Amino acid sequence: MPARPPTFLRPLRLAGLFSAVVALLAAFITVQTGSAGAATGNVLRDDTGLYPRAIRLAHNGSANGRILSSVVTFSGNNGLGAIYESTDSGASFHQVGTVGDPEAANGQGLCCSTLFELPQQVGSLPAGTLLWAASVGQDEADRRMALRVFKSNDVGRTWSYLSTIATAGSTGGLWEPEFSVDSSGHLVAHYSDETDPAHSQKLMAARTSNGQTWTGHHATVISSLATDRPGMAVVRKLGNGTYFMSYEICSASGQYQCVVHYRTSPDGWDWSGGAALGYRPETSDGKYFKHAPTVAWAPQAGNPLGRLFLVGQVLYNKDGSVAAGSGRTVWVNSAGGSGTWREIAAPVTVESKVVDYCPNYSSALLPSADGNSLLEIATDWAGSTCKPYFATTTVPAT
Repeated sequence: MPARPPTFLRPLRLAGLFSAVVALLAAFITVQTGSAGAATGNVLRDDTGLYPRAIRLAHNGSANGRILSSVVTFSGNNGLGAIYESTDSGASFHQVGTVGDPEAANGQGLCCSTLFELPQQVGSLPAGTLLWAASVGQDEADRRMALRVFKSNDVGRTWSYLSTIATAGSTGGLWEPEFSVDSSGHLVAHYSDETDPAHSQKLMAARTSNGQTWTGHHATVISSLATDRPGMAVVRKLGNGTYFMSYEICSASGQYQCVVHYRTSPDGWDWSGGAALGYRPETSDGKYFKHAPTVAWAPQAGNPLGRLFLVGQVLYNKDGSVAAGSGRTVWVNSAGGSGTWREIAAPVTVESKVVDYCPNYSSALLPSADGNSLLEIATDWAGSTCKPYFATTTVPAT
């Protein structure tokens, strides 16, 4: 299976069942009417490239300012992480590295990778160390999935195995690793966990002081309703030191199935404050996102909080109908997530309207260092191939 379906569907084990997943998606997800793709922007990779991520180097000496991006791709039956670099502020990219995890080879399965630059030393890992992590083993019989971390100290050219965040004790899934550094200087991994029989899925965190040993595994978002599925966490630190997490909560069918939520933490480790399941971000006229959110942060002149940018797979109107700007809208908020969010035009326009693991699924957002422009990498169908597209736009001042 080349990619994980949305979190309200249990992932199937065998790659040969991928077509069945697509058929199931049609039964469970509303398919919008409209054109069938492909997206605007420049093609990052002219074949499969899923779950894009992008970072701007800030702790790598002479390489600072370069943009690195990653996508999940496949060579034959082997899952790979493809690493790209831009030296012209996102105007163009070229591939500079490949992460080849042996546990993702020979049809074992690879999903939902992430890319991160250490902002400070963690154990013996110096600031500027690049980390890549992903879910592996989803397609094995009697699987025991794992979240495995690789590191690079040469600006993404070569990669080596570092550690494993978690290994499943059952056939349940472990998905969507993301990194942050908490206020105590620990490297924190956030991920989605299907291995608890009392919960269809919950969000988890673990941390390490050396990059090798992961401890303190605990739930950060968990519902009292066993069928709820919090998932796809992304964490960013605001200008005042508060940590902001975006995620989806999938549940029983209805208007708000897989609606985007957020919550905050004072230290990036304890997420117990506030409403149990977090808060639903909305625009002033009640629009909301569903599915596969990501969030980015940038400084803003005169505002200690800075500015948040949020995107989800599908944009809905208050009445539950699909909004006209779906697939072409990003949100901005300058109040730490509080209050209403403002719509701006997305850098990449995603044309495909089917809701599956490809169009606008977990798109990458990367503001410029001053927050005045925004790079997006979003996937869309081009025929039968899910390709990543990138573009940059100016962010309106107000």
